[in-house]
Amino acid sequence: MIVKNIFYSSRFKKSLEKFSVKEKQTVKKRLVIFQQNPFDSRLKTHKLSGKLQNYWSFSLNYHLRILFEFIDGDSVGLVDLGT
Repeated sequence: MIVKNIFYSSRFKKSLEKFSVKEKQTVKKRLVIFQQNPFDSRLKTHKLSGKLQNYWSFSLNYHLRILFEFIDGDSVGLVDLGT
């Protein structure tokens, strides 16, 4: 599966602004991997449960994760970024 369209929520954009240049570069690198294969083992993509059961998450590093949702077959919406 290849992700062709990525939509960024205002919350995601606001969260991204708070990060350092180095962390933003990490986000950029992981998004390239994510676009090629959202389930790449380096991302540790997993479905969430509870109140966030409609969302998925993947890891940027040990502390940071991106919360997202599948919109359709080749589109995703990035909802938030954080610990």
